[in-house]
Amino acid sequence: MASMTPFSDNLRLVLKLLSMSAAKLASELAVDKSVVSRWLNGSVQPSAHNLSRLSAFVAGRVAGFHVLDWERTPDRLAEMFGADPGAIASLGSARAPSGLPFAIWDQMISATALRGRAYEGFFRSTRPHPRNPGHYVHEWGMIRRDEIGLLRLRMGSAEANVGGWVIPLQGLIYIIAAETNSGAMMFGLFNGVGASRVDVFDGLSLLPAHDMGRSPLATAMLCERIGDLSGDREADDRRFTELASQNPNAPAGSIPADIEAHLVRDFGPEQLARGGDLFLTMSLLRTMARGPYDEKPPPQATS
Repeated sequence: MASMTPFSDNLRLVLKLLSMSAAKLASELAVDKSVVSRWLNGSVQPSAHNLSRLSAFVAGRVAGFHVLDWERTPDRLAEMFGADPGAIASLGSARAPSGLPFAIWDQMISATALRGRAYEGFFRSTRPHPRNPGHYVHEWGMIRRDEIGLLRLRMGSAEANVGGWVIPLQGLIYIIAAETNSGAMMFGLFNGVGASRVDVFDGLSLLPAHDMGRSPLATAMLCERIGDLSGDREADDRRFTELASQNPNAPAGSIPADIEAHLVRDFGPEQLARGGDLFLTMSLLRTMARGPYDEKPPPQATS
């Protein structure tokens, strides 16, 4: 009889119980990481051959484990590993209903599978300083696909630590993130790029200001690639930590004039009457978003 629990749920549970990453499992089974990601997000089921190999791998760590045990309920599966069934809920789940409950979850997964690789890498953002007009701040980010099939974002500087998701969808890039120290939520809407590798993307971010009321603040932002992932997750994590330890304040005069003009411009009723913009936008007519750079070198990884 088919299990009432999706295979993907039980596989995530087994990885948690084994304290094992999806990348490690892929390495142990000698399959591509994207294969395990698809198992975990439920888009495909393992072939009979891979299911047999996967079961044998688990059996090497949990005596008596059999291919039919994938049909167990999560609490019964946990018992096989010597875990308390009552504590299973505390392990959490990467499934959309408990993590990112979007009605368009399938579209998000499919779009990331199609376009996600183009956005993986290290980036440096530039935006106007929220408190010092005429000055700018940088953050350093790492984008890479996670075990549930989405692009995970880590971003920060010596003053901030941000984590969230990057979702390429319908020609745009949506960002949902939170600053872990303050708990502030942040959102972004950026222009997408159709190239196989994205070197620059720009758009708008929405975050709390630093005033007493934590007022909503919208600002233009430019993100430029400064490097590619190495494929070694631990090495990439170390590189991100080094990058994100830098002072966010851009040195005076370091921002090119064309980028300053791109990020800071007047808008509102008076500008509309003069043929300008009523709202703060980052339209495709002005975007700097592009694929592999052919005019300018990437920004340096350190300030």
